[in-house]
Amino acid sequence: MSSTNKIDKIFLSIVASLVIIGMMMFISASLGILNKNETKFYGVMASQLIYGLVGGLVALYFGLRIPYKFWRAYSLPIFIVSIVATTLVFVPGLGFEHGGSRRWINIFGLSLQPVEFLKIGFIIYFAAWLSWAKNRVKDFRFSLLPLFLLLGIITAILINQPDTKSLILITATALVMLFISGTPWKYILGMFLLAVTAFIVLAMTTPYLKNRINTYLHPNQNASGSSYQIQQSLIAVGSGGIAGRGLGQSIQKFNYLPEPQGDSIFAVVGEEVGFIGSVIIIILYVAFAMRGYRIAHYAPDSFSKLFVIGVITMITAQSFMNIASIIGVFPLTGVPLVFMSQGGTALLIDIGLMGIVLNISKFQKKTT
Repeated sequence: MSSTNKIDKIFLSIVASLVIIGMMMFISASLGILNKNETKFYGVMASQLIYGLVGGLVALYFGLRIPYKFWRAYSLPIFIVSIVATTLVFVPGLGFEHGGSRRWINIFGLSLQPVEFLKIGFIIYFAAWLSWAKNRVKDFRFSLLPLFLLLGIITAILINQPDTKSLILITATALVMLFISGTPWKYILGMFLLAVTAFIVLAMTTPYLKNRINTYLHPNQNASGSSYQIQQSLIAVGSGGIAGRGLGQSIQKFNYLPEPQGDSIFAVVGEEVGFIGSVIIIILYVAFAMRGYRIAHYAPDSFSKLFVIGVITMITAQSFMNIASIIGVFPLTGVPLVFMSQGGTALLIDIGLMGIVLNISKFQKKTT
């Protein structure tokens, strides 16, 4: 076995393509708020371009430079800090509410969504734990029990925000990491069934979740109310046709689509670049996942393998959850489209994570 000592240029090219296309579509979609609120438009652009993109490139640089073993060595403090940061949304004067949810904090005029730190904090710590446990993951005490404890803490925080979508993403990522670590199938299946049961109970007892599922099952019902977003999204995607109206030419982003630069950005994508452009973007996300999993397959050790699996799974699952919800094959979740939707914190972290994955790719083991 030998190491390459060179970053995976194919993976870098895929990520660069997604980021560049994402910024183009974000700028185009953001024009939908320019006529309504010019101040908001420039604020959104500054956050995404300066804090998100430029900050992300700086994070990418440090991710490439810092040895990946650093993250394993400090996995517990990182996770604890991410937990504390996420609880700050409940601190009066620091956390603030938007759209009925309390998921943001304001620091010196800059709004942050701490759950983005929690996602990566969990992946780093769980990867470190599973790599430490090694073959002991076959024992309930070293696999499911610690996961129950971690998810218990995370659930208590996210349910009270509420942020069910992030909880689903973290749980799904954890199950994939368990599978890769060699945890017995019976444990994984049991955890999966328990998670599904918990979600069903939550959906039946939580009004906003029940409403979203009802909207998914009956999308034509209450078109001016709960079904408004999905109806407008489908109109946008459908009107794009095969080749689209052209970049910047979306009609739906003006006065029709809610948050066109946010959760609904793929509807703008479908309208402006059409079926062909949408398929190309979907292929890029598939290529991102395949190349990322390849890096994990040849990763130098257990921690780096599990870390890359966690990051690629989280980003891929979130991206396809967004796309599926916009075209009506999955309930609307409110998750942003990675590398494209508004969210300076998310963009900074996601690009920075690519630096760590690329750092790991330098040490890929190749059969000779």
